[in-house]
Amino acid sequence: MGKTVFVFSGQGAQYPGMGQSLYENSAAAKAVFDLAESIRPGTIKQCFEGTKEELAVTINTQPCVFAADLAAAAAVAEKGIKPDYVAGFSLGEIAALAFSGILSYEEAFKLVCKRAEYMDKAAKAEKGAMAAVLKLTPEKVEEICGGFAKAYPVNYNSPAQTVVAASEEEIDALCAKVKEEKGKAVRLAVSGAFHSPFMKTASEELAAYLESVELSEPAIPVYSNFTAQPYEGDYKALIAAQVQNPVRWQKTVENLIAEGADRFIEVGVGKTLTGLIKKINADVEAINIENKEGLDALD
Repeated sequence: MGKTVFVFSGQGAQYPGMGQSLYENSAAAKAVFDLAESIRPGTIKQCFEGTKEELAVTINTQPCVFAADLAAAAAVAEKGIKPDYVAGFSLGEIAALAFSGILSYEEAFKLVCKRAEYMDKAAKAEKGAMAAVLKLTPEKVEEICGGFAKAYPVNYNSPAQTVVAASEEEIDALCAKVKEEKGKAVRLAVSGAFHSPFMKTASEELAAYLESVELSEPAIPVYSNFTAQPYEGDYKALIAAQVQNPVRWQKTVENLIAEGADRFIEVGVGKTLTGLIKKINADVEAINIENKEGLDALD
């Protein structure tokens, strides 16, 4: 018997109207959105009616995507489907932590709001940019980044896709070097150089905030972006470290498959993780649930 994983999407997948059909058709999803609204008034309106531009602002993106992710997971669980493992991409990891029971839903939402605030502040203090590099191996991308003063591989997404972060001054030269090496670089519409040393102050502030947050043992194993292994040891250190270190998504998925996972359900916003999982291993099932239609088709 194979094992099921819920994977939670991250920042960048947001869009106007996300989560609305689940809110209207699932009591469990509605409860998640209502909790988010009680803590941060205006969250529901931003998710359902916010403009693309409004939702792209980090301090809005993270709470909204978190609410939509967790609502989708709650709706799937309401149908009786329970995961053996959970994992989230970047921001999605906080939703995975909440679903696993390490954080209460309320504490997790408050944490996401603080995380967004700290990352936004760090991004404004030191301007950085990100680009997705295609057609080159992760090792080649690491080599290219090594030729620049402030350039880092930050998301190891699949065998042929690695996201990099760099200073605003170096990003164009980095993209040109990728092209020179027969790769393709696509600038990302993000407000900062996430999961890199540019986020050092955000990581430190998050660590300080976490000192007063109560964590529990997980009811479901949750995989860490930082280690690509299940959470163990100092949970707070892992949560804080994730902000300024690479997301090891490919390794996480490979490790989960090695543990017997053969069904990945992307809960939340978009199909990004579903696509990456299929590129990592075409033999496993990967589907996304972000609306009523997807939920109704689930068995």
